[in-house]
Formats: sequence, structure tokens, C-alpha cells
Amino acid sequence: MTPISPPRRAAALLAAAVAITAFCAGDVLARSYPFGPRTRSVNDLGNQYVPFHAHLWDLLHGHADGGLLVNWQSGYGSSFLPDLGTYLGSPFALLVAVFPRDRIDLAVYVVTVLKIACAAAAMAWLLLTLRPGRWWAAGLLGASYALCGWTVADADYNPMWLDGLIALPLLCLVGEWATAGRRRLLGVPVVALAWTANFYTAYMATLGAALVLLLRLLLARPPRRQALAAAGRATLTVALGVGLAAPLVTVIYFGTKYAYPGRVRQFTPVPGEDLLARLLPTTYGFGSPALYVGITALVLALALPFHRAVPAPVRAGWTTLVLAVALSLQWAPTSLVWHAFATPQGSSYRQAFVLCGLLVIAAWHALSYGLPDGRALGAATALLVLITAVASRSTLVRPHTWPVLLLAVTGTLTGLVLLGRAGPRTRLAGLAVVLLLGAQIGETAATSAVATKLRLKHLDDYAPWGQRQRRQAAAIAEADGWPRYRTDPGRDQTVGNDPMLVGGQGAQYYSSLTPDVLSRTLTALGGGWTSRGRSVQSLDNAVTDVVFSVGARLHNPPDPHQGALPGTTGTITVTRREVPPLVTVRTAPDGTPFGPSPYRNQELLLGSRVYTVPRVAVYDDFGKPVKSRSVGSGNAMTGPTITARCPAGTQVNLWAPHFSGTARLAGSGTDVPFRFEYGRNRAAMEPLGRTPASGRVRIELTPDRPGRVPPGAVGCLDTARLHTAAARLKATGATEVSVSDGTVHARLPAGSKGIAVVAAPRIAGWRCATGDGAARPAGDYHGLIAVRLDGRSTSLTCSFHPPGRRLGTIVGLVSLAALAVLTALTAVRRRRAPVPPTTTPPRERVTTAP
Repeated sequence: MTPISPPRRAAALLAAAVAITAFCAGDVLARSYPFGPRTRSVNDLGNQYVPFHAHLWDLLHGHADGGLLVNWQSGYGSSFLPDLGTYLGSPFALLVAVFPRDRIDLAVYVVTVLKIACAAAAMAWLLLTLRPGRWWAAGLLGASYALCGWTVADADYNPMWLDGLIALPLLCLVGEWATAGRRRLLGVPVVALAWTANFYTAYMATLGAALVLLLRLLLARPPRRQALAAAGRATLTVALGVGLAAPLVTVIYFGTKYAYPGRVRQFTPVPGEDLLARLLPTTYGFGSPALYVGITALVLALALPFHRAVPAPVRAGWTTLVLAVALSLQWAPTSLVWHAFATPQGSSYRQAFVLCGLLVIAAWHALSYGLPDGRALGAATALLVLITAVASRSTLVRPHTWPVLLLAVTGTLTGLVLLGRAGPRTRLAGLAVVLLLGAQIGETAATSAVATKLRLKHLDDYAPWGQRQRRQAAAIAEADGWPRYRTDPGRDQTVGNDPMLVGGQGAQYYSSLTPDVLSRTLTALGGGWTSRGRSVQSLDNAVTDVVFSVGARLHNPPDPHQGALPGTTGTITVTRREVPPLVTVRTAPDGTPFGPSPYRNQELLLGSRVYTVPRVAVYDDFGKPVKSRSVGSGNAMTGPTITARCPAGTQVNLWAPHFSGTARLAGSGTDVPFRFEYGRNRAAMEPLGRTPASGRVRIELTPDRPGRVPPGAVGCLDTARLHTAAARLKATGATEVSVSDGTVHARLPAGSKGIAVVAAPRIAGWRCATGDGAARPAGDYHGLIAVRLDGRSTSLTCSFHPPGRRLGTIVGLVSLAALAVLTALTAVRRRRAPVPPTTTPPRERVTTAP
């Protein structure tokens, strides 16, 4: 085994230390968690990633409802392996287990910092592998890469992407090993680990590493046979590595296939001034490529084409590659290739870290051949001035950019000039290094702080674990009765994945892999959602609680962090309800398809008529009827009303999915919020109160944007009929239900006929059997799992098999077998290789021609 090079080890340690220092300093400047009062849980970090890590903590400690196959806490039962591979595949995620459960936000932050540090160390190691040079310079540039703009602006709140940041230099190292014919077996698990940790960014990193390998081969100009052999070894290594990761990757692929479709957007390149602006420190823009790598790395990369000590092919090759990849970011077809042929739901520049890595490698080539001379530095400075001039026209450049840029440029140029003049004078050289490191840490910390602050202004944010979550978790733990019944964390949610964060088993579920059947079923029942249908919400409805066996439901006060008024805080209350078991029997199932009315759809699932759906009339502020039922514009802006007639004492529900504002049942004194935004949010059905003795229902609306009230907006629930229906389902339902990870077992009353319905979405992968019969794909009853009964069997077993797992397992085993064969062949070849002589041959005399 080749001993570890001390310069590489020192460079890696320096890069990690600088990266940690600068990143944490940025959070200190921004007064962000855990160094200040500002939350860092913006957007999906608070809504998805922290809750998923909390669920992983529960799994590792044996406290979760479900296992690796099924997450029974979210979406009334969702496939967990695709989520595990998408969000929690990194080995770093396991570190959350050593933190207390109520410090889950800190655990995710530490994982984020460690990933950034490892990316810095890996890049520093790669740079010294590509070319020898100053170890401290490799450490500096390694930190530049790890704290590029993509990291501090986009990836530090999408922590699973940071695995791709680590993967790029590691996969480039695999390419170097393949070229040299060394460490053939080590490269395969490295590739497998990268693709397992996060296949999405690993795919981008693999493309980037392939471009680096291709350029390295072109520059080295080996014989064609040798070049093809190196490319073949690299291809085989990647194929085997991806094959080993296939058991997880294929499950993610099929999970994506069955997920609710996201928004498809046409790619629009950003203006050139915005592209150049993102090369500068402290610029920020959600939809633009974050290409900042630090002024030192940028100046060195700009100096490369003019650095005469660098061979011309090297200068031309790396400059061309950087420019080509930059242009590929701006062209729709190549952008689609970078994103695995799937349109991103958010920013269209998630591959920007690859270009940042190439910029840093180009900078290293400019430095490793010797410091750029005055001519090269002058040309680089002129280019930087030109870039700054063009970027100044961009709105992404703000006033605070200029002082930071000036200090960074001054520190960089002064440090490089002093380093060039230092010679043997170590103090001057030391001062130069301090200047360069100080400039890098200072500008990066400022850039990170600015990004942290501006994100809070542009994105949703959520409070870290605190008193509200502790109270929710305690109330749920006290009410929990799973699997006899579900406990819903409540309609007034704290984050989009409350069940994973605070416990319980609800409808709430937010993932890129939210099943299509779940989202469409809950929407048909009157449910609401955000994130264009991928974040389904809890539905506070008595009928659906009976259908889905929700025996306890929390009612939370409004979240103060989400802008609730100080006087609206309150206590958490729990509503308990007698509900049937998770498995019920329908002797005469109604196969009528869902229609436009959620009230009738709920009755189809329940099997009983419990609603009165009256005709409604909408009136504007002046008491005139609004035939279009449009509200929030024109005369119906401030106080439109809805009128209807219902039986006295029934519970009034309002279904207005395209209404945004508040609704109040006249005389109830309670404003109920509705949130609708076209294409993004859909308002859920809400209970408003009881119908008065007169039977006249009057609902007062306060819209905050234009919307519309549907024809069957009001549904009046007869709670006595609902109680009777629930009692009937309970009497004929399963007498015993047990749930363990991906298996549901139920004991049924003798003579049960019709169909058994499991109160869980019929996602792809469920197979069921009655009695001793063979398992078959489960049926579908209005989106729920259904099994045909023969009247003889008294037991039911349903098991979940994630789609793609069998195919992935076969591919993984084939790859493992191929790796074992290659290992054996390599061992045999080494054993048969001739033994080198024990004596050292004399050196050849080197003569110089006269």
C-alpha cells in the first residue's frame, strides 16, 4: 500500500479547518442558528430534511412507527426506501443518532459542516494528485471549492446535495487511478458510496469527472491503446460502482415514476450580467448559478490563459473546458442532460458545483507551475475589472458587495505579489499566506452571511425544535394508540412533515416522492396541499377521520413563528373519536368513480350518506348576487358572503379550494384561514361550526386575493349518522390488526364477504393474501388497499415490496460477483508476476552532449 503523502494530509487538514472556520464565521455574522436567534431552517430544510433526519433518529433508536420499507407515520403509510435513498443515503446521516432527539437541528447542522469539511479535504487531496505544488495552496483552494457560492447559497440548506460536492473530487481521483492502472478495486466502492449517498448530485459529479478524465487523457497524449484501456477501466469502475448502488437507485427511480408529477418549466437562461455577478462575493439570487469560488481562485483561473510557464496545451485545455461547461449551463438541451433529463422543480443550476470545481482545478494549474508573473496577473486583473463592470448592471450586486470585493481583491493581489517576491525570506512568504487565507475566510464568511440573511427574506422559514414541538410531541405520546387507531398531529401544522418530527400517524407528507395516488385521493376528499401537490396536508374532517381510523386529533394553536398574533397562542387540545380499525369490510362496495364533490366522495369511501349539500348563493359587499361566484375582486373584494340552508344542528363545512383569506360562520366568532395560490397551494376543506336552529347558514368571507367559490362549497354533516356508520364499520371490521414495517396482518370475522379495505393508500408494491392463499397485487378501492374476500378466510396479510428492489438486488449481486471475479483475477495476476530482483541495478550514466 502506498503511504499517505504528508503534504496531501497537511493540505486536507488545512482545507477542512479553513472551510469549517469560514462557514461557522458566516453563521456568526448572520446571527444564525446555532450561533444566534435567526433560524436556518428555510424552505425544504425545515419542511423535509430535518423531519427526515428526526425519523431516522427514531428508526435507529427503535421508536419509529414502521421501518425501512414503510413509514407508517406519513401519508397514512408511505414507501420509505425511496426517501431513505434520496435524503438519508449518506453515511454522515447516521451521526444524528449520537445527538439528543430534541437537538435534531443541531445534529443536521453538524452533519452539514462535516460534509463541507470533507469536500474541502477531498479537493485538496485531488489537486496534489493532479500536480505537485504548495500544500498550503492546495488547502486554500480546497476550501475555496467546498465553500463555493453553490454551497453557501443553495446546498447548505439542501444537505443531501453536499454529498455530490464530496463526490466530484473523489470521482476525479477514481479517474486518476484508472488512468494509472492503480487501486482498481478501491474505485468501485468509492463510486458506489457516491451514488448511494445521493444519486442525483452523484450523477452530475460523474459527468464532471468524466470531462476531467477526458481532458487529462487528451493532454497526456498516451498511445491510443493505452488511452482506450484507461477509459475502459474508468467506465467499468463506474458501471460496477453504480451496479452496487442499484438496490437503492432503482427503488428511487421507481419511486419517482409513481410520484405526483411536479411542475414542468421551460428553461430560461439568466442574463449574462447575472451569470458574471455570481462570480463575485456577497451576491445572491435563487434562480441564478452560484459560481463564486473566492477571488484568489478566480484571479488564478483568469491568469491561466496568460501564464507562460504553463504549457500551451494545458492552458488551452482547461480554459476551454471551463468555458464549455459554463456555456452548457445556459443552453436548455445541455441543462437537461446535467439534470438527468428531468426538469428541476427549483433552481435550474443545481450542477453549478461542477463548474466551481473546474474553476478551482484551473486555478491550481495556474499556481502549481509557478506563480503567475506580472503580465499574467495584470491580464487577470483586467479581466476581473471587466467582469465586475458587466456584473455591476445586475440587480444581484448590492451595495455591500463593493467593500467586500475591494478588500478581497486587495488581499489576494497583495498576497500573490508578496509571495512572488518572498524567495527565501520565510517571514514575507508567511505574511503572504496569512493575507491569502485571511482574504479567503473573510470574503467567504461575508458571502455566506449575506446568503443566509437574504434567504430568510425570499423563502419560507421554520423555527428549530422548541417549546411548541415539545408540547406537540408530549400530547401525541399521551394520546397515541397505534395501530389500534391513528393520532393526527393536527391541521395547524408546524412543518410539512409534522408526523416525522413530533410523532403520530397523519396524512401530512412532503417529499419529492409523494405518491400520485395519495395526493389525488386526498384532493378528491377535500384535502389541501402546497408545493404543487407534493406536500399534502392534514384534513380536519370527521368523515375522513373515520375512514382512515384517526382516533385522536391534535388541535394546535397558530404557530408564532409563522406570524400568529401574540394573543392567538393557546393550549393544545386533543379530540378523541370512536373509529373503526385499520382494516374494515365492505359487503357491498360502491365502485362509482370519484366525482367533483368531495362530500360525495367521502360518502363513497364511508359507505353511507351523511352530508346535506345545499345550493349556495354568493353575495357581494352590497348584497347583490355574484353569479360567477368569484370573490376577492370588484365589488366582492372586502366582505362577500355565502348563504345556504341546512338541517339544524349539523356541522357546517366549507370546501373552497380556490379561495384565499378567512371564512367565518355568522355567529361563531371564529375566523378560519384558507390558503390558495394558483399552481402552488390548494385550500383544504374546513369545519366552521354548527347550523343554527333556523337552518340558515351564512358564511362571511374576507378574501386576500382573487378566488372562486365552487357550486357545492357547503356540506352539512349529520354527526349522528356518521356515528352510526362508524359503529357499523367497527362491528364488521377486523377484530385484531398488527402492523410491522411492511406487513399488515388482520383477523376478520367469520363469513366476511365483499372486500377488505386497508386504510392506507394503494401505492405500487402492495401484495395481499387471505387465509393460506397466494399473495397477489392488492386491489384498489378509491385509492385505498382493497382485497377480495371469499367468505371463508378469517385472516388477511398484506406485504409491501418496494418497486425496483428485486431488479436492483439482481443488478447489485451481478456487480458484486463481477467485482469478486476481478479481485480474484487481480490476485492471481500479482502472484504470477515475476519477482523483481533484490539488488538495485546501477543507475545509468547521464551524459550531456557537448
